[in-house]
Amino acid sequence: MLPSTLALIDDDRPFADGLSAHLRDLGIDVAAFADSSDLLASADPYAFEFYVTDLMLPGVDGVDLIKVLRRRTSAGILVVSGRLAADTFKQVVKAGADMYLAKPVQFDQVELAIEAVQRRVGASDPLQNTWRLDQRIAQLVAPDGARVDLSERDLALLACFVEANGEVVPRETLLRRLGAVGESEVSGGLNGTVFRLRRRIERATPAAVPLQAKSGIGYAFRAPLKAI
Repeated sequence: MLPSTLALIDDDRPFADGLSAHLRDLGIDVAAFADSSDLLASADPYAFEFYVTDLMLPGVDGVDLIKVLRRRTSAGILVVSGRLAADTFKQVVKAGADMYLAKPVQFDQVELAIEAVQRRVGASDPLQNTWRLDQRIAQLVAPDGARVDLSERDLALLACFVEANGEVVPRETLLRRLGAVGESEVSGGLNGTVFRLRRRIERATPAAVPLQAKSGIGYAFRAPLKAI
């Protein structure tokens, strides 16, 4: 089992080019980034199904990058790095990585590691990752049981995601549901509502926030979400 999309973050150009070509030959859509900041500034940095990252990067350090990714996504994260400090493995695993390979490494070894991690991600019980929208008491319940209080706008927003069943909801649909009018609401009202909701979720639970933007289209809730 291999992911369909993958972000490769590594500033070693020969290695990144070779690994990208190898993975593309396997049918994976690879986006390569030489700088971690370039990934985070891209249109949808948390939408990839898998991440392969070095640790010694320009921009955000690899360990910090893993922490950022893990707050936003439950996708597989594989570290491939030449950093050999004694506590490196402990650092990356505590940050949220699934596996660590030390350079130098063969491309087929990276392929096998990706497949092993993806098998674990794909085999996880979806019921264990289900978020629940309790409309009676206006709360979002995270998979770990944490509860997030919701405003009326939050409830309307999340109801759209329940109906969409994981698909992207266009901005126009969300704005109609929120009762927004005018161009100013496109960048201010909707984006502000999503930002504040995301921050409250992050404060309530360490679970990855599945609320993701799709550049130029809208937003999606990339995890099972059920109304109760």
